[in-house]
Amino acid sequence: MNHRQVGPPVPLAVTMGCPAGIGPEIIVKALAGSTSPPAVVFGDKDILERACAFTGIGDITFEEWSPGQDISSSAPGKTIFVYPLTSLSPEEIIPGTPSATTGRASYKYLEAAIDLALEKKVSAIVTAPLSKTGLRLAGYRWPGHTEILAEKTQTRDFVMMMAGSKLVVTLVTIHVPLSQVPALLSKKRVLKTIEITYHAMKRDFGINRPKIAVCGLNPHAGEGGMFGMEETEIIGPACTEAIDHGIDVKGPLPPDTVFFQAANREFDAVVCQYHDQGLIPFKLLHFRDGVNVTIGLPIIRTSVDHGTAYDLAGTGLADPESLRSAMKLASKIHDNRSKNP
Repeated sequence: MNHRQVGPPVPLAVTMGCPAGIGPEIIVKALAGSTSPPAVVFGDKDILERACAFTGIGDITFEEWSPGQDISSSAPGKTIFVYPLTSLSPEEIIPGTPSATTGRASYKYLEAAIDLALEKKVSAIVTAPLSKTGLRLAGYRWPGHTEILAEKTQTRDFVMMMAGSKLVVTLVTIHVPLSQVPALLSKKRVLKTIEITYHAMKRDFGINRPKIAVCGLNPHAGEGGMFGMEETEIIGPACTEAIDHGIDVKGPLPPDTVFFQAANREFDAVVCQYHDQGLIPFKLLHFRDGVNVTIGLPIIRTSVDHGTAYDLAGTGLADPESLRSAMKLASKIHDNRSKNP
């Protein structure tokens, strides 16, 4: 028997990301007037207040939050709860300009959110964008959110997923030069990505028997070896072993047709061999509302599918739709995991 937690709902942690980017602005836009699940911003109150000025949002009260505090009775959309982890000077944080200060702040917000998620004092982490440049200027070696999350949660096997209402894709390789992709592919790596994708679709998305498609690497999925042998030697055997493990998977499939099939509900997710193979079709369909999900972690993490957009920082024009979608999906995944722990 499953024993569900009794008590007030545990809020989402929304990390502010780079204080000089669009994170603060999309956060206040997403939370102002919102009836979405209870959420706490891990960030800086003064920077958020400045974001309200940039966006023209008024009639908002900021309240400090402490771990364990129940915020479910607050008026949604009128109060934004903040876990104040920095006290930055708005005059010193220049919109569009990352620095060592913004890098340290970005890391501090994420680190605190990870700690409280592991302690189950927040239900999930939803991240606004941070800057790889800011992290580097602050002396951190990690290139971004995913690597920090993996190390801090001691997770070795994790996968980047992009999720939308029409298309879900996962990636075998991520941020590597295209020329290195063939050498990085292995049967073990492709199989692990298929398995993590399948279990995430089942547990986190509530699909009883997910249908997984796997892209080939080469045109026409290799055309029987005419255009490359990766399908025959690596991807095909990984799919066969996944089938032997009880996974409903089909592949390797020609990359030029599989996304049309998936967008028309023939598959629940598509495993892609490299970054642009999956993200070009995904962003064609979900440029505004796509969500980045790190699957395979012991905690829930969703994110916007865009960067810091420094060219828009301070203008009040940044679109919060991806953040709203990320918050909704994080809440959905939490609910599904609560039903099937």
